[in-house]
Amino acid sequence: MGLAGPRFSERSIQLHGPERDTGQHSPADARTLLFSFSSLLAKKNKKQKNRRVTKHAADPVPRTTPHTLSPLSPPLRPAAARKQMAAPAAEVASALSVPLLSAILGGAIALIFLAGYLRRKRADIAHVPPSATAAAPDLPKQVRPSNQPRKGSRPHHHAAAADKDAAKKHHHLDLNTLRGHTDCVTALSFSGDAGSLATVCADGAVRVFRIDDASSKSFKILKIDLPAGAHPTAVTFSEGTSSIVVAAQALLGSSLYMYADVSAPPTGGNKQQGKLSPPEIKWDHKKIHGKESVLNLAAARATHGTGDGSTIVISCSEATDIKIWHGKSGKELGTVDTNQLKNNMADISPNGRFIAAAAFTADVKVWEIVYSKDSSVKEVNRVMQLKGHKSAVTSLCFTPDSEKIITASKDGTIRVWNINVRYHLDEDPKTLKFLAIPLHDSKGAACLYNHMGISPDGKVLAVTSGSTLQWLCAETGAVLDTTEKAHEGDISGIAWAPRKIPNGGIPAFVLATCGEDKKVKLWLAPEVVGST
Repeated sequence: MGLAGPRFSERSIQLHGPERDTGQHSPADARTLLFSFSSLLAKKNKKQKNRRVTKHAADPVPRTTPHTLSPLSPPLRPAAARKQMAAPAAEVASALSVPLLSAILGGAIALIFLAGYLRRKRADIAHVPPSATAAAPDLPKQVRPSNQPRKGSRPHHHAAAADKDAAKKHHHLDLNTLRGHTDCVTALSFSGDAGSLATVCADGAVRVFRIDDASSKSFKILKIDLPAGAHPTAVTFSEGTSSIVVAAQALLGSSLYMYADVSAPPTGGNKQQGKLSPPEIKWDHKKIHGKESVLNLAAARATHGTGDGSTIVISCSEATDIKIWHGKSGKELGTVDTNQLKNNMADISPNGRFIAAAAFTADVKVWEIVYSKDSSVKEVNRVMQLKGHKSAVTSLCFTPDSEKIITASKDGTIRVWNINVRYHLDEDPKTLKFLAIPLHDSKGAACLYNHMGISPDGKVLAVTSGSTLQWLCAETGAVLDTTEKAHEGDISGIAWAPRKIPNGGIPAFVLATCGEDKKVKLWLAPEVVGST
């Protein structure tokens, strides 16, 4: 007998409604189709079985399988033998037809679903969302919305990144972003005239940006590659705007490098990246703090007493020692030790008189640099100790008049100290203000301030905690403004421009921050209500 598949009527396989046209078939349709197919197969098998039973009853010759024939059995007639041999083959073919037809039907169903899926995909790609057209109702019909890719074109990665940045909330104090770094930016420093900003990056390079206007679209950059194997950790300007001092960590310990003539503008017409011969290293020192790295550098002009105005640079190690250097000659002028297990940071007063260190304990030690009549450094003496915090001090800074120190502690407080006292008469420094840290974490605990700096006019105190940047009123401690995601990662350094710089042609105080996101940002100082 011939093998013929089941004949399906149009009604048994027809899909319902508009799904037949669109190719959108549901699992329920597939189940209905499979049920119909199974019913037809069952009916076909039943008819074949009944047909075989009828033929067997009409055949007078007993149908004995070859395995049950005995030697005494009479020989079968040739026609009966052929029918008996053909019966098992028909049964085998009938049994094989069921899985074969099932596989064929399953493949057909899969192709139907695949065709519907591809049609829906093409419809989604060709469809323009109503919100895109509603956002620009005045556009001509032939103009494609700017956020829709052209037909057959691939999306551009840079365009997508720009759209992502534009979608982020823009803080009203965010002025500009300086790009070009290829790794974490570890520290930064403004020049004395606020016209240059030096940054050091974990990629082993120093970059000096020329800041003519904070809102400029591009900046002239001078890139300096440090010696091989040197990883910069801190930077500060020395001798005004002409030279910088860089601290770098290497396998054998930390080193200092002084580069001169870094303020020279790049030559050529390319404003973004000029090409110059690298500045020369005027002096350097190896293993200045043994194998310990330098946490930060700070510099100030020696204008107190008989100081001649030369730049004094201090280097604070992660151990307990702090060293004083002459910025121009590189001569080591002195060393002090905090004796407090480890340092957090150190700073020098703007007039070059005092050095203060934030370390492991709650007390802040203060040293005085004494200058001789010939303007050289005579000695460095510890003159006072700020006592009052209940836990370690994480950051501090001097006020612009060099008469006060602002400290932030793990005890959740900020203190303002008066250090303009007659310490030689055993007069102790006084706490002028005691403020609670206004920034709290999700559990309600006070955050730790990692970096702190005060504006040149002494009115705005900038502080950081992780990726959060906050501006406080230096007089009252009130929060002026906060941005929780100033950088996409922790903020690694901050620096105020020492004087106002143009912002769209209007002079303004500007704060610079750097972070682990390879970016340097410029921020406008917030206004202090009621200030004069």
